[in-house]
Amino acid sequence: MKAAHANFAREARLAKSLCGDLSKAALKSLEGLVQRHKLSLADGDLKFLNSGWYVTHAGLLRLAERRRCAGMHVRPALKSSDPANSRWVFRAVVFKSRTCKGFVGYGDADPSNTSDLVRGAEMRVAETRAVNRALRKAYGIGICSVEEVGSLSLPRDADPNHRKRPPQPANGNGANGQHLLRDRLCQLIRQHQLDPVLVKSYAVEYCGVQTLREATREQVEGFIDHIADWAAKDKNALVCQLNSYLEQNAGAA
Repeated sequence: MKAAHANFAREARLAKSLCGDLSKAALKSLEGLVQRHKLSLADGDLKFLNSGWYVTHAGLLRLAERRRCAGMHVRPALKSSDPANSRWVFRAVVFKSRTCKGFVGYGDADPSNTSDLVRGAEMRVAETRAVNRALRKAYGIGICSVEEVGSLSLPRDADPNHRKRPPQPANGNGANGQHLLRDRLCQLIRQHQLDPVLVKSYAVEYCGVQTLREATREQVEGFIDHIADWAAKDKNALVCQLNSYLEQNAGAA
């Protein structure tokens, strides 16, 4: 009981540092998610959006692993899909045990209910949404997942700076993956109160590129893991490393 309380206390402090003042209802909801399902904001299992908690795809997969999920079956519902218009529907079935009859979830995606950041990747979005719904049913997660939510940005017609994005590569290294990495890096910066400009300078040198845009997804992911590990073990040493770029940035200015 003490361990569970201490764990929630850490999660609550992190939540307040990342999200500002939270209502009692939001903290109560977080407590239930942390203690009942062992979801963690620090591990990226949860996101606080539009005054509410959302679970992430990664968080649901980790939950399934902890609960020893027996497997899942995912396939496209071709009769309901319209590939020519980028509309996809998937059906996912999660089996909690070998004798489980399965928990079914459906997910759909098309240009009208996805962000322009994943334009061209509607099929993969639909698959992820189906898996998330099935996992949420199987393990009693009452809150929606981040990936099930449509675009949180302005509608495309209302955005004067909107530009159509090219189709995303099938290997999963497209804009959506980069967007998730950027979110994770921003969370680390806020969590440890790091200077984002200095972090960017360090990232460029760490990845061995002229600009961060030239770095591959694997390089950026490796840098984020490196920063997270260093900040957890010795934040002061990390800050000293970042401060070494102050003179460099001053010269560039």
